[in-house]
Amino acid sequence: MASSPINYTAILPESEEIHIEDIIINIPKEIKPALHEICCIYKVPPNLRKLNNGESYTPLLISIGPFHHAKEELKPMQTQKQRYFHAFWKRVTNKKSLVKYKNFLKDKENIEMIKNFYSEFDDENIKDDEFVDMIMLDSVFILELFLRKSKESEREKDYMFTTSWICKAIQRDLLLLENQLPIFVLEQLHHKVFKDSNNGFKFLELAFNYFENFNPQRSNKHQHEEMLKNCKSCNHFTDLIRCFYLPKEVHDEKWSRSENFTNVNSEDKCILKTAKMLHDAGVSFEKVNQKSLLEIKFDKVQVLNWFLCLGCLPCFKFVKSKLLMSQFKVSQNKECILRNLIALEQCHYSEQPFICNYVSLIDSLINTQEDVEILVDKEIIAHELGSHAELATMINGLCKNVVVTCNYYGKTSKKLNSHYYNSWKNYMGVLRSVYFRDPWRFTSVIVGVVIFLVAIVNLLRLTGVYHPRY
Repeated sequence: MASSPINYTAILPESEEIHIEDIIINIPKEIKPALHEICCIYKVPPNLRKLNNGESYTPLLISIGPFHHAKEELKPMQTQKQRYFHAFWKRVTNKKSLVKYKNFLKDKENIEMIKNFYSEFDDENIKDDEFVDMIMLDSVFILELFLRKSKESEREKDYMFTTSWICKAIQRDLLLLENQLPIFVLEQLHHKVFKDSNNGFKFLELAFNYFENFNPQRSNKHQHEEMLKNCKSCNHFTDLIRCFYLPKEVHDEKWSRSENFTNVNSEDKCILKTAKMLHDAGVSFEKVNQKSLLEIKFDKVQVLNWFLCLGCLPCFKFVKSKLLMSQFKVSQNKECILRNLIALEQCHYSEQPFICNYVSLIDSLINTQEDVEILVDKEIIAHELGSHAELATMINGLCKNVVVTCNYYGKTSKKLNSHYYNSWKNYMGVLRSVYFRDPWRFTSVIVGVVIFLVAIVNLLRLTGVYHPRY
């Protein structure tokens, strides 16, 4: 006879209260959340770090914040931080303001808040007093560095500025995602020290001035002030660099994420064709100025774009199907900048991955050296790397292990692929690239066609098939 199942619940006394310790061993009652809601400074995810052995995410000379604080190879620069602290002490007229700033940092609530800005913060490896001293020294160093950058006379005898490779390495280290201080901490220091002075610069202006080489948008005074206003909500310097790249309309109150991003899992998902394939299909790549790097537009006249072969003539430029893009300048440190911006978006801006989407689009356009040659020839890309092949390899490696759920260029990619898969426009594109590439080739083709037609007419006359009437 089959035994009936035992009801173990009935064995427990009804009056006995059950605790989590009764069923799970060695699990603390309270566990700190993995990420606080204000967290914005992250350790780079392992899937991204392993791609280039973490070189793009690791400081070369100087550590800022807790993540790389204990590294022996970065210890020599601690002495330079101390030199800057002495210089800053002499600069400050109201010494009590620094005492107030130290007290601000020592406040228990402020210590806890600053720690919550960091992911994976280890309280056991760095005590509160050491943490406060570290934040104090790092923030004073950054402010002194920015103040010297704003005055040429103060840079003349400072090897941190006169030695080019050190100057560039420090700039690079200060934009790394893992090497950040919350920007409000630096603003507090600036406010407490200079609130009663005629310093004339807000801290964000000093940061703008220091990182001006990383701003892809060259702007006039009005645009500069507008960008300053838009970047007030930045959390740290990596976030500030990302703000440099964003399209202007993103900061408009009427801007809607749902209207500008398409779901990559939707049925209309499409992978963009390469630059050569689009070029052969009649798409003209054209550089535009005074636009955000991320603003990309596919422009065509609905009816006339069926006659793309006429686009080589100066008077028929409007016939072209044009992909309008700002010039993408690739310097030696561009890979490091983009990798850190991508890492920031993967951790903090997964719903608005502007940089990830832009790099993915460039990656789709470039598969081979020939694709690079087309984009360089059209001045869409300008680079200082060793070769076009090196650029293609660098771009193709940026998007590995990057996961996105939405695409800022989904609609543009769909329009480009729709153009590519239209057989007639494809034929017209081939016709243009082979026979109508420029006005001289266009003229020679027309002359050849006329001569061919005259030869046919003469042949018909000689054979008696055609008898013209005069």
